[in-house]
Amino acid sequence: MLDISVIILTYNEEIHIRRCIENIRPIAKDIFIVDSFSIDKTLEIAQGLGAQVYQNKWENNYAKQFNWALDNFPIKTKWVLRLDADEYLTDELINEIQEKLSALSDDITGVVFKRRHIFLGKWMKRGIYPVKLLRLFQYKKAICEQRLMDEHIQLLEGNAVEFDYDFVDHNLNDLSWWSNKHIGYAIREAADLLAIEYTTDIKNTQVPKLGEQAAAKRKKKINYAKQPLFIRSFAYFIYRYFFKLGFTEGKKGFLWHFLQGWWYRTLVDAKIFEIKQVCGNDKEKIVTYLETQYGIKLYK
Repeated sequence: MLDISVIILTYNEEIHIRRCIENIRPIAKDIFIVDSFSIDKTLEIAQGLGAQVYQNKWENNYAKQFNWALDNFPIKTKWVLRLDADEYLTDELINEIQEKLSALSDDITGVVFKRRHIFLGKWMKRGIYPVKLLRLFQYKKAICEQRLMDEHIQLLEGNAVEFDYDFVDHNLNDLSWWSNKHIGYAIREAADLLAIEYTTDIKNTQVPKLGEQAAAKRKKKINYAKQPLFIRSFAYFIYRYFFKLGFTEGKKGFLWHFLQGWWYRTLVDAKIFEIKQVCGNDKEKIVTYLETQYGIKLYK
């Protein structure tokens, strides 16, 4: 067991939570659940496996919920691991953490892992893998950046190191659930892109210190936001599917890159198009519209 606390955000995750907790329980001193008032068996399962469960109202903002957990949980360990309920660590990564964590120098306050996606039971090795994310960090030395989408862990001090092995994003729900989830994501992604386009941003009083890949990804997103609607989503699919060899993943690979790389991003552009139909290019009208229609607050 290592000097690590794990924080998992949940809402109706009975299909995933046992797998997640049993995966990290051998290396974690404490497992904390911040639940958004689930109505299934999530809490019963988590408590039965020894997790400490807290509940907090979900306000359509992952960063706010996660940072609430950092501020309110009785964390006593040096390190904190962020996991989603549908994620788990590979055996190789668990071994690597056990071997390397205690030997890190004092200036290392964050650890970056590679994320692999499992879609329809298949590891998508081509197209976007590996996505590198800072998920393990020293308590009090990092927060979750306040963004609507693509929020990353920000180091407030120190530096990050990258480990060799993967953690896994493997959602067990069906395609209907997956599609509905991304329909919900679309308005938040649209607002995030509009915020970039009109040089507004989500309120953030902290100076971000992102990992190398996260910073590069943020720059790409800023450039993406400047490209023409609909053309950019098609071009992104072509890049992933052909230039990044997504087509080598067969039928499941086509569905993954089409749905996540083109359909979803076209839906985001459609939401932006719809908003501009109502508001034109008036930034103040867009800010007001997002707040009144969707409860999304953007700040100058």
